[in-house]
Amino acid sequence: MNRRRLVRAPASSANLGPGFDALAAALQIHLELEVEETGEFAVETDLDVPRDRSNLVVRAFERLHPADGFAFRIRSDIPTAGGLGSSAAAAVAGLMAADHLFELDADLLTHATEVEGHPDNAAAALLGGFVVCADGRAVRFDVPAGLEAVVVVPDAPPVRTPEARAALPAEVPFADATFNVAHAALLTLGLARGEWDLVARGLRDRLHQPRRAHLYRPSLELAARAPQLGALGATISGAGPAVLVWTHYEQTAGVVEALRRAAPGAQIRRVPFEPEGAFVREL
Repeated sequence: MNRRRLVRAPASSANLGPGFDALAAALQIHLELEVEETGEFAVETDLDVPRDRSNLVVRAFERLHPADGFAFRIRSDIPTAGGLGSSAAAAVAGLMAADHLFELDADLLTHATEVEGHPDNAAAALLGGFVVCADGRAVRFDVPAGLEAVVVVPDAPPVRTPEARAALPAEVPFADATFNVAHAALLTLGLARGEWDLVARGLRDRLHQPRRAHLYRPSLELAARAPQLGALGATISGAGPAVLVWTHYEQTAGVVEALRRAAPGAQIRRVPFEPEGAFVREL
């Protein structure tokens, strides 16, 4: 009987305001990967992605084992550009499939980080919930009850990660660094306690979003308006231009309606935070 595995990995939002390369959250949008030992290599998908060994899922799989003789069937609701962790979900799915098929017990976070170039999206996709990344490791904590998110994907060109990183300076003012350290701490404390005023204060950033404003100015302007629309606040998701709008569940419906008026033409989607990380099962 052919060996088959199904992997499901969530989308993610990284940087989270002041938490550049350190804070991330999993979102309830998913990529599904079915890997089957058929005797022939193939990539089967309706997505606009490579169908050869350059496919990210396959490249991640082959970090652990050759893909010869396996068919890879990929389905995903995660936008492939915009800052919602589609590449991290793909890398995690490929790695997890190979690890489970061949019982390797590999360090999946390390491998996914090397594929991605940074740990935050990969850690959120692997572990679910919220993650804090430091020293090559990740610490997960639960999503507080009542917290929800709305994802806004504007009708704008995607921002590539290398372009977004190139916009950042090698050094930043001491006052800005101190501001971000303090507000990342407020955000983490607010999430851990479920204290919405701390979460709202903690979403502020002086380091990466303002310096990349020229890449997604309408997104940043919308994020700045989020409290006026009834939200706790908003952050640019990853490299952008997607915006993660943070809400309490009692306000979410009103915030969605306000966003539709404020951002006509944008894709607006109510997306809960995902408490579960990637998982694999045998078929």
